[in-house]
Amino acid sequence: MKEDLRLKNACVSIDGNLLDVMHALQNGALGIAVVKDSHNKVAGVLTDGDVRRVLINTKNLQEPILPYIQHQVVSVDSSVSRTEVLEIMQSRFLHQIPIIDESGYLVGIHLLHEVLGAYERPNWALIMAGGKGTRLGEITRKTPKPMLKVAGKPIIERIILHLTSYGIRKIYISVNYLYQVILDYLGDGSKYGCKITYLIEENELGTGGAISLLPRNMLDPFVVCNGDLITQANIHEMLEFHKQGNYGITLGLSDYTHSIPYGCVELNDKKVIALYEKPTINKHVNAGIYVVNPDVAKCVPNRFFPITDLIDECFSKNIDVGGWKILEDWLDVGQKNELKLAQKGFI
Repeated sequence: MKEDLRLKNACVSIDGNLLDVMHALQNGALGIAVVKDSHNKVAGVLTDGDVRRVLINTKNLQEPILPYIQHQVVSVDSSVSRTEVLEIMQSRFLHQIPIIDESGYLVGIHLLHEVLGAYERPNWALIMAGGKGTRLGEITRKTPKPMLKVAGKPIIERIILHLTSYGIRKIYISVNYLYQVILDYLGDGSKYGCKITYLIEENELGTGGAISLLPRNMLDPFVVCNGDLITQANIHEMLEFHKQGNYGITLGLSDYTHSIPYGCVELNDKKVIALYEKPTINKHVNAGIYVVNPDVAKCVPNRFFPITDLIDECFSKNIDVGGWKILEDWLDVGQKNELKLAQKGFI
C-alpha cells in the first residue's frame, strides 16, 4: 500500500465520531488516528487505547471525538534523523510519531518497527570502546570516553541506537579502560532491541586488534566503528556499497577542509614559481567506521594492532579497499574541541 494512501486512511476529521476513528485505525493500520481540523492541519491524535477507554464509559459509536482528542502531539519534522526518532520513541514509550511540517500539515508517520528496521540484518557490528581517551585529559579520568554525554546520552548509546535503527541486532563491544561503567549502563542490549556481547581486552589491542576476539563463524561483512563517533552515516548504503564493489574492507570517509591563514609559496630549488594566498586544502579523512569481510578479519592478530595495518595488509595482498563518502553529519569527539562542539549541538 502506498504511504500517502495509508496516511489518508489514518486521518479523521475533528468533527468525526468514534466510529470514524475506528475505521481510521482499521484502514490506516498504523495504530494511530490523526485528527485534522477544518484547514486540514493536525489537531491531535487518538490511539487504540484512547478508543477503548472511551468505550468503557459509552457504547455510543456516534459519540463526538472532540472531548477525547490528544492535542499535545509528540511529533517531529522531516529533518529529524532515525536515531533521534528512536530515542524519542524509547524515552516516551511510543510506537508512532507523526511527521508534521512547519505549517502544521501531516507529511508522514514514523513507526517503531520501521525505524528499527523492517528485518533483522545478518550483519554484526563491533564498537571499539577500549581506549583511555588520554587526549581528553581529566574528562576521562573517571569516565570512559564512550560514556561521555552528548545531548544527555552517552556517545556509545547513540552509536547503538544508530546501528539498531538499520536492523543490526548483534553488537560486540570491545572494552578495557573502566569497562565496568560501560557494562553496567548498557547491560545485555535488550533495552535497545539488540544483543550486546562484550569483548574484554586483557591488554590494549589498539584500533583493530579486538577484531581477533570476534567469533570465527561470521558469514557476512560486519561493521566496525570507533566508540567516540557522532554520526548519522547511512549504514544500509555503506553495506550495499561494500557488497557491490566486492571490497575486502570499506572505509567511511569524511571531507575535511583546512584554511591556511598565510600566503603559501611554491619553490623550484631556490626559485619562487608560484604564490597561493591563504589557500584552502580539501582532503578525504578516515572517519573511523568500516565494513570488513570475515576472511579479511582472520588476518588480525591477537595483539596491539592498528586497523590501518589491516588496510596496509589488504594493499599488499591486492585486496580491494573501498572508500565510501559519508554525506551525513560526522564528528570525532576524541579531542576537547570536537567534544565541546558536539555537546553544544553543532552536529
